[in-house]
Amino acid sequence: MKIITFAVLMMGCVFLSSCSVYMAAKQPDAKNIELFRVGTPRGMLLAEFGLPTVAETRDGHKYEIYKFVNGYSAGAKAGRAVFHGAADVVTLGLWEVVGTPTEGVFSGDEMAYRVRYDKNDIIDEVAVLKQ
Repeated sequence: MKIITFAVLMMGCVFLSSCSVYMAAKQPDAKNIELFRVGTPRGMLLAEFGLPTVAETRDGHKYEIYKFVNGYSAGAKAGRAVFHGAADVVTLGLWEVVGTPTEGVFSGDEMAYRVRYDKNDIIDEVAVLKQ
């Protein structure tokens, strides 16, 4: 009877432990926001952030707005996932009551930048819109 009880408890831990561990591992990746500086070619921004949210031409200059979620490094995500997994095992799954909402709150920072390019598609002006 003790073996069955232990097996049921372990299965419960496995099923309960997946939410915060999964959420930690699937957080957004960290972006190289150092690229938002005068002198960076447009191609480098496109490679790191993808297509801009808004693109327009005013007064002979090309303006673009990049909006994205800046997340976490692979090491930070792995560390958080391991921590949540260990906490789930130690607390027999009760950690999920704290871990899942925590991962929901700490899901990266929404950021937005407006850049202006010169005639060679090199950034000549950067404005932080949201950080």
